[in-house]
Amino acid sequence: QVQLVESGGGLVQPGGSLRLSCAASGSIFTMGWYRQAPGKQRELVAACTSGGITNYADSVKGRFTISRDNAKNTVYLQMNSLKPEDTAVYYCNAGRRWPGRNDYWGQGTQVTVSS
Repeated sequence: QVQLVESGGGLVQPGGSLRLSCAASGSIFTMGWYRQAPGKQRELVAACTSGGITNYADSVKGRFTISRDNAKNTVYLQMNSLKPEDTAVYYCNAGRRWPGRNDYWGQGTQVTVSS
């Protein structure tokens, strides 16, 4: 069983930046981020394999960057030029599957973009 611990959410103004972190309890092939806004389905934001292959939702391309530190079993999501529509609970997701949703989830961290 892989444990995922997230950090880095918060309140930010439109146009601002945040960085999310997710640390896994062991090495794992795919790590990524999903988000869920109220009344909406959970959706992929970005994912990354241990070899550096990445995948992004169209809505965040050019604004968000996913990266990994394999030595620390940690994935990061740098979010720039944040918009109110980015407001959601962000969940770390990890597993062996690529592409696609994996089996392990973090507890979620709230990101709120508001003036």
